[in-house]
Amino acid sequence: MSETVETILTEREKLLNRFQNKLETAYHLNRQVVSFQANKSQPIYRWFKYKEGFSSTLVKYFLEKYSKKTGKLLDPFAGVGTTLFAGQELGWESYGIELLPVGAFVMEARKAINEVKLEDLTQSVKDLWESLDKMKELKVFINHISITKDAFPDDTENYLNKYLNYCTQVSDKPLSTILRFAAFSVLEEISYTRKDGQYLRWDYRSKRNLNGKPFDKGKILSFQEALKVKLNQIIEDLSGQSTRNLFDQLEKKDINELPVKIIDGSCLEELPKLKSNSYDFIITSPPYCNRYDYTRTYALELVYLGYNNEQVRNLRQTMLSCTVENKEKIESLNSFYTSLNQSEVFQKITEVYHSSEAMNEVNSILEELNKIGSLNNKNIARMVKNYFLEMCFVVYEMARVTKSGGYCVMVNDNVRYGGEEIPVDLILSEFAENFNFDIERIFVLPKGKGNSSQQMGNYGRTEIRKCVYLWRKK
Repeated sequence: MSETVETILTEREKLLNRFQNKLETAYHLNRQVVSFQANKSQPIYRWFKYKEGFSSTLVKYFLEKYSKKTGKLLDPFAGVGTTLFAGQELGWESYGIELLPVGAFVMEARKAINEVKLEDLTQSVKDLWESLDKMKELKVFINHISITKDAFPDDTENYLNKYLNYCTQVSDKPLSTILRFAAFSVLEEISYTRKDGQYLRWDYRSKRNLNGKPFDKGKILSFQEALKVKLNQIIEDLSGQSTRNLFDQLEKKDINELPVKIIDGSCLEELPKLKSNSYDFIITSPPYCNRYDYTRTYALELVYLGYNNEQVRNLRQTMLSCTVENKEKIESLNSFYTSLNQSEVFQKITEVYHSSEAMNEVNSILEELNKIGSLNNKNIARMVKNYFLEMCFVVYEMARVTKSGGYCVMVNDNVRYGGEEIPVDLILSEFAENFNFDIERIFVLPKGKGNSSQQMGNYGRTEIRKCVYLWRKK
């Protein structure tokens, strides 16, 4: 082993030793709670499978355990609004920032649930198929981008376009939103694709020329059968016929007294605009440093919402650097903070990043591995470097907007590249300490995350930590 690698291991070990007494095995937390899976019993989440993020159970646990009274709650990576709506149920003023339109649309649908009239929805569903069959002239079409072209069978695409036109003719906005959301929720089921980590996997029956072993996703539902099931499911839940009663909390509290407030955009630009010391609690889960590209995995949903190729590319570059395609944002961040007359803040944040010995050593070892061809993509080193740099800005801003004594809860996974574990939990906690957070606990899930099959073959079966961080503003 080279001297450089030994030095890097030593720096990570030093950081681990410094935070060792903060690490606590969390037997009360499991992968189901610290993931989307515990949400499956709730209607909005069983209507649409959004696998990124955590459960409302986790949100409620931390809010009830660590706060004696309600206040202002923030999620800078709001996703589909799990933090926001769980907080709303408990009486919190909920604020979220979300860049991906998929999450924003799910939250829009979640709001529409409280406003739609069940009798109008039921009548629309009764009239739907006759209306679609009569429809001749279409003004709205799904405009595919390169990564979604030929995703649907021809008959399905035809019905989808008719359905989109039907929805645009519905003047009642909550009703139109729920109808659009129903088809939005079945796009994967009616397509030749399946979400598979970093990309869409294509079925052998598609028109595409596919390499490698043919993939069979099983039965591909027709538009009619998939939509009928989804619409019936929604009506059943809204009418209270389901054993999964919709929102019991609505009987306890007037939901309109505590509106959920959503800011569309990147938290790198929106967080700095928020008032200092104004939030009592932050609960969030940023994109992991794992190369997953949500603009690819949710490409069907994006084109359904009307996003074109350029808009999707721009989204990919605006997101936190968690894919190998992301370019550096440091110059744009410099310009942005300068425009806010915050050049000194920009300097302070970058100094904290560069002063982290563990971070510097991680960057060094990844560059070394890059030189000898041990990374399966030459841009991984750049991605990791930029991910932590951008997260350093996020951690600073979260500390700034949190009230004294307020908490920040963050869900994130450690990662491994070229056989080297990168302690995301420790490095982000080190940043947090520099920005006036006390590291109360780093809750470690009893069962960690295994490495990929490729890395398992090269480096053996080892687990990396899955954690929930609990920081408190001094």
